[in-house]
Amino acid sequence: MKILKIQALRGPNIWSVQRKKLIQMRLDLQEMEQSPTNKIDGFRERLEKMFPTMIEHRCSEGTRGGFFSRIERGTWMGHVIEHIALEIQTLAGMETGFGRTRETKTPGTYNVVFSYTEENVGLFAAESSVAIAEALIAGTDYDLEADIQKMRVIRDRVRLGPSTGSIVEEAVNRDIPWIRLGTNSLVQLGYGINQMRFQATITCKTSSIAVDIACNKEQTKKMLDAASIPVANGGICVTEEDLAETIAKIGYPIVLKPLDGNHGKGASINVKTWEDALAGLEYAKKYSSRIIVEKFITGFDFRVLIIDNKLVAAAKRVPANVVGNGKDSIQKLIEETNKDPRRGYGHENVLTEITIDRDTEDLLEKLKYSVDSVPRKDEVVYLKSTANLSTGGTSVDVTDMMHPENIFLCERISRVIGLDICGVDIMAENLTQPLKENGGCILEVNAAPGFRMHLAPSEGLPRNVASPVIDMLYPPGKPSRIPIIAVTGTNGKTTTTRLLAHIVKNNGYKVGFTTSDGIYVQNHMMEKGDTTGPLSAEYILKDPTVEFAVLETARGGILRSGLGFSRCDIAIITNIQEDHLGLNDINTLDDLARVKATVVRSVKKDGWAILNAEDANCVKIASDLSCNVAFFSLDENNPLIQKLCKEGKTVAVYENGYITIKKGEWKIRVERATHVPLTLGGKAKFMVANVLAATLASYLYGFKTEDISLSLQTFIPSVAQTPGRMNIFEFKKFKVLIDFAHNPAGYRAVESYLESVESTKKIGIIAGVGDRRDEDIKECGLIAGRMFDHIIIRQEKYLRGRTEQEIINLILEGVSEAGKNVTHEIIPKEIEAIKHAIDNAEEGSFITALSDVVANAINIVQEYLDKENEEGNI
Repeated sequence: MKILKIQALRGPNIWSVQRKKLIQMRLDLQEMEQSPTNKIDGFRERLEKMFPTMIEHRCSEGTRGGFFSRIERGTWMGHVIEHIALEIQTLAGMETGFGRTRETKTPGTYNVVFSYTEENVGLFAAESSVAIAEALIAGTDYDLEADIQKMRVIRDRVRLGPSTGSIVEEAVNRDIPWIRLGTNSLVQLGYGINQMRFQATITCKTSSIAVDIACNKEQTKKMLDAASIPVANGGICVTEEDLAETIAKIGYPIVLKPLDGNHGKGASINVKTWEDALAGLEYAKKYSSRIIVEKFITGFDFRVLIIDNKLVAAAKRVPANVVGNGKDSIQKLIEETNKDPRRGYGHENVLTEITIDRDTEDLLEKLKYSVDSVPRKDEVVYLKSTANLSTGGTSVDVTDMMHPENIFLCERISRVIGLDICGVDIMAENLTQPLKENGGCILEVNAAPGFRMHLAPSEGLPRNVASPVIDMLYPPGKPSRIPIIAVTGTNGKTTTTRLLAHIVKNNGYKVGFTTSDGIYVQNHMMEKGDTTGPLSAEYILKDPTVEFAVLETARGGILRSGLGFSRCDIAIITNIQEDHLGLNDINTLDDLARVKATVVRSVKKDGWAILNAEDANCVKIASDLSCNVAFFSLDENNPLIQKLCKEGKTVAVYENGYITIKKGEWKIRVERATHVPLTLGGKAKFMVANVLAATLASYLYGFKTEDISLSLQTFIPSVAQTPGRMNIFEFKKFKVLIDFAHNPAGYRAVESYLESVESTKKIGIIAGVGDRRDEDIKECGLIAGRMFDHIIIRQEKYLRGRTEQEIINLILEGVSEAGKNVTHEIIPKEIEAIKHAIDNAEEGSFITALSDVVANAINIVQEYLDKENEEGNI
């Protein structure tokens, strides 16, 4: 078997709008296409032995053990690999269960699709599942545990930490979208101007001064002491002399910890001798040049969490330990403790596995123990000097046991330091009594406190501490999203997108939009190029100045990664015509319609899908949608339009020369087409269709018809507003039209317009695209043969696997089928072809350059026009 391609889908996609995180693997079964599972001796037995837990895979049978039944009856290896990929992720602690396997048009080649929780793990699982299947087929040994451990390592390297993950999960539960900014824990919640950012448990509302204070333990201690909050006696030491002075002042036992430390690194506690104090000083200096030395306070280690100045959770932290049974060594007891299913690698589970390090060895040495020692029955042996969960500690929820005075104290501390999310470390016998009564004190105040001990304590009630974070960032009434209008289709996407952006901007919004020529924010081009994929959409949604997004969405990005947004308010399909067929398993108009439908299927339930009533594939798509649907048509008498009007539905039509909204029997004439520059006086019918789509979307969003009308009148088809879309340059003796038409539907649209153009000679500059089907290239030639008197064929780019002559021959075949006496010449370079056409243009001629490199064509024509104007002014 051979893996041809693996790709990660990250947004709504052709397989599922709801399940956004999918791996799609293109797999050639090669000789295995002739060997379903029932023809491979012992395959089921080997599979069941390696994956006994697959008994839970119901498959299409819908019953426990259903997948094994399919194996017994016979199924193809692509289906098996799908299930293996899902199961190995589950075994690695990432439970996921959606999968699809479908044969492509190429016999023996399948698309194997399965869900993932972490993208890099999913990509690894794709390759691993094929290797496992090959081992099962051959009956050879396979180290499954090594792959599972590798997946855990990958997951822990790339996934969000437990605190960050809990906030993201809470946001998702509240339907707040999120974007990971880079590969660390920096996350954006919401879109555009309504975004909020956080990293771990530091938010965009967190005061940088407060973080600086909390990170400076000496400053924190002084501020708390000044506010009459109990803190441990001590001081800052750099030298042995400092240490001796501090000990003389506070006495033993003491605690030493680095001033800039965290997670308990470099700390030594309950130090009772000068020798141990010196060793602790050297140990702490590995992490900081300045060392905190404090009186050791007996009691328990508590962590209190305050969010938005309100106490939300409290936990008692217990250092990693084992309890002796009188017969097993400490090493053995650690191994048994680590078998607890709640313990895992890194942060994968509620608790972390206990490891042996210098801190452990020092503690055991003080007890005159080693890891081989056998502690007495019921003896508790502490293995870490701090109670951090990351070092194997445990936590007990004590939120409901806190004395009201301690609650007041902790909430006051958060305000004294100024932290919106604040972790307070307390040493005390208990929290049920006020600290001033039981002698407890504040050890530290932490910025970015961890949430894991509260989310999943070893004992006691779990606390959803992420909820108050979201409450703080998004209080009731504050939106997290911005309006999104997505535009797709074969032709007209860019023009419709630009017109919509113009309408939105004129209604007072700061609009960001993406097109096939660039990314724009408030008409400022931010990035140049074909920007119609998910990364470009995300660019707009990450921009904190954008209040409204209009996103051109092309098929390539959908197939490559899915959509760049979770859902939209309105989606438009302009039309579905033959283009790019024969590529990426899109061979028919039905296949293409399935891709385009992804966009309208992502519309929110109370949003609108805007569809072309004259396009059979658009009409077919409408029946599967769960949102509102509205149609537009150039023909008021279109049967579907008439039916919808009788039902009282809203539509947009071109009637009696007007761009009109109809609702039932009511008509709202928005503007006369001849007053809409984009329609070229109403002659460019395909532009009228684009205007109808944009007008209907704007009306249904809620914009007033008079505002829409004004925007339609002020949107001028030009190099500035619609580059490469029906740009007409008027010379003294002739005219030049530049358009991006590159498929039969686009050619037919230009042909329709040229029928209304009077000229002495119509000259066309055309080219073919090598990855289109033969019939598409020939049809473009046929249409060119009908609409032009003379054709210049240029073919310098986009050969894509064909020869230049091969494409030219297909074009000429099409031209000959037009049955007209059309002359032609071949000039390979586009710039030379345009120059030649202009230099030899006769008076009254009309030159049409159907360009795939719009900027080059526009620049050369503009140069000629500027030169003519300069000469006329001399």
